[in-house]
Amino acid sequence: MSTKIAIIGAGGMSAYHTTGFRLAGAEVVALADVDRAAAEKTAARLSIPEVFDDVATLLRRKDIDAVSIIVPNKYHAPLALQALAAGKHVFCEKPPALNAKEATKMAVAAAKAKRTLMFNFNNRARPEAYAMKQYIDQGVVGRINSCQAKWIRRTGIPGFGGWFTTKALSGGGPLIDLLHMIDLGLYFMGCPEPAQILARTFDDHIKDNSFKGPWGIADNAKGTTDVEAAAHGFITFKTGQCMNFAVSWAEMNKREEVSVVFQGTKAGGMVQRLFGIDGLDGTAVDACELYTHENGRPVNRSVVVPPDEPMGRTRSAANFVHVLAGREEPLNTPAQAVSLMKIIDGAYKSAATGRAVTL
Repeated sequence: MSTKIAIIGAGGMSAYHTTGFRLAGAEVVALADVDRAAAEKTAARLSIPEVFDDVATLLRRKDIDAVSIIVPNKYHAPLALQALAAGKHVFCEKPPALNAKEATKMAVAAAKAKRTLMFNFNNRARPEAYAMKQYIDQGVVGRINSCQAKWIRRTGIPGFGGWFTTKALSGGGPLIDLLHMIDLGLYFMGCPEPAQILARTFDDHIKDNSFKGPWGIADNAKGTTDVEAAAHGFITFKTGQCMNFAVSWAEMNKREEVSVVFQGTKAGGMVQRLFGIDGLDGTAVDACELYTHENGRPVNRSVVVPPDEPMGRTRSAANFVHVLAGREEPLNTPAQAVSLMKIIDGAYKSAATGRAVTL
């Protein structure tokens, strides 16, 4: 029998989740959203047979094996805990939660319920990431000593006064929204345990409409905009490894850049995605490269992978279904999600206090 999945949240990411689940052989049987009209519209577009406007009613359905959570960040943990308590497996959008405390509760609940909890760290599922991880696992790179994680935008604020820019709903600005490259860097490095972090956040341009991006949600003149526009930091790990990161929605750089660069003992590497227009995938160019030293000379290798316009979003969802069926190993774990949120928490604390924070 195929896995039956229900989606909670009628937003744009629902199409990626639905496609990925179906590609892996699962059935998407229901969609729930507090806005029933939005739920019905999305369900019709995606050919999802049932619609709910109450999550509790949906979760009482015994034939539903798993749920996919696609809602504002504030509701990730409460809905995941509710679903796990109902005996459902959970695939949750990023970030895992508002903070590490919530993420820990989710991890504990999943273990107690003996259910799978995974997160849509979709950049781990990009073809470039699969290729690079294979080289790393084969020992080609050696130990990764240092890493630079970057997701920077010049004009990429996702609307003003909506949930993205309201800290109580989002947990923060680009640092928590665009945490993907920090996560991908950790993944390549072997998910080492963080030791200390020093970070700074900047709110320049965060209320300047000329820095608004072409995606996100509609402006709300009566809403709140109280998050950072950019964050920069340096992380050390108990293994002796280190990482520096740069994340922004609005910052004076040439163009949007999404990249992880690392330096290993045997080879360095880079996975990169360059955007022609901030926030729009259609003009993106991908790169995957290895930097080695052979016969006494520097050698740069270009690793050719197929283009992936969804940026791993459908493959990540498919991995969740394959994990439930025992066909694949999970691309991420609850423990890794908790560790990532500890880094995010530490970065915000360091920025607020002006001091390095022990994690």
